[in-house]
Amino acid sequence: MARCEVCGNEYGMSFEVHAQGAVHVFDCFACAIHRMAPICEHCRVQIIGQGVEADGRWYCGAHCARAEGKVGIVDRV
Repeated sequence: MARCEVCGNEYGMSFEVHAQGAVHVFDCFACAIHRMAPICEHCRVQIIGQGVEADGRWYCGAHCARAEGKVGIVDRV
């Protein structure tokens, strides 16, 4: 059993996420999202989907990127 790094729950079906050289342990996807999802620079929502990156900053979509003055950003469809 491993302990979730967000909520501290010890759960027999916990899982690891390997990202950027680090290993994270979670007991559910909600905790994984809470810890790992980037946050939109404009509206501050956690980005669970694709999002867009502009100049090293993350946005939930092209609308928020444009609201922050980024040009030429379009959502992927």
